[in-house]
Amino acid sequence: MHGAATGEPEGVLTRASERYAPDAKDTDRIPATLLALVRNEEVDDMVQSMNDLERTWNHKFNYPWTFFNDKPFTEEFKRKTSAATKAKCNYELIPDEHWQAPSWIDPQIFDESAKVLEENGVQYASKMSYHQMCRWNSGVFYKHPALRDTRYYWRVEPNVHFFCDVDYDVFRYMHDNNKTYGFTINLYDDPKTLPTLWPETVKFLAEHPDYMHQNSALKWLTDDTRRPESNRKAQGYSTCHFWSNFEVADMEFWRSKPYEDYFEHLDRAGGFFYERWGDAPVHSIALGLFEDASKIHWYVPLSLSLPASFS
Repeated sequence: MHGAATGEPEGVLTRASERYAPDAKDTDRIPATLLALVRNEEVDDMVQSMNDLERTWNHKFNYPWTFFNDKPFTEEFKRKTSAATKAKCNYELIPDEHWQAPSWIDPQIFDESAKVLEENGVQYASKMSYHQMCRWNSGVFYKHPALRDTRYYWRVEPNVHFFCDVDYDVFRYMHDNNKTYGFTINLYDDPKTLPTLWPETVKFLAEHPDYMHQNSALKWLTDDTRRPESNRKAQGYSTCHFWSNFEVADMEFWRSKPYEDYFEHLDRAGGFFYERWGDAPVHSIALGLFEDASKIHWYVPLSLSLPASFS
């Protein structure tokens, strides 16, 4: 399917040209990357995702790929992934201080909390690496030196599919139309994974009332009519969130003082480890509170399902 057939967004659209050739000196590409957190053993699944996205979009625009791993990438991983694109590939090691649990996290409390969460049916509760991943995706990845000069990213997971041809530069669309965050689908989270995330957020807002945007999406975050039980169990949060396995975002928002202060508050509260706060609800709550709702964009041509109302 072509982008035009499925409906392109309104606004300024930049089409493919010779200025997007892989070796173009005077390029129309902006500081952006396709970004993946991936393990060596997921190489074939990663190549599957790359093949889809290269076929539908990136062979026209040749944006670089940046791969992150908490272990060094193997030569096999580098060989297979670099063969899937004409664009530049960057292979980055996550430093220990970005990946390990912070010093204030008590391993004993983590173990005890994980047992309780597992008894309540929370997946991956005892898997330390899952908690580390959620924290890294929430507030650490954009601090990596490899992204210092990069502003936008498109997150790509291993073994995902892209079905629609997209004929415009997605990153330029974000930049030229003043968009902060792009998503394809909204889901409801399991309230058992984040019972104190909203109370901690309310506590943070009480300390920083000036951070709330006048055109925030607070009603969306606190909706209690669609799933009243989820809202009750999450202590006032609807649990509706952008499914961050697909996200296109401007890292200037994550690097802003409101978001950095918010992440620091959540990090100190310990819920990334003692509960199972995911990067999707954390990103969604921050965007819903601190950003102008008009700067959040639903990528209709790339989506497979309608999101919940964002109003």
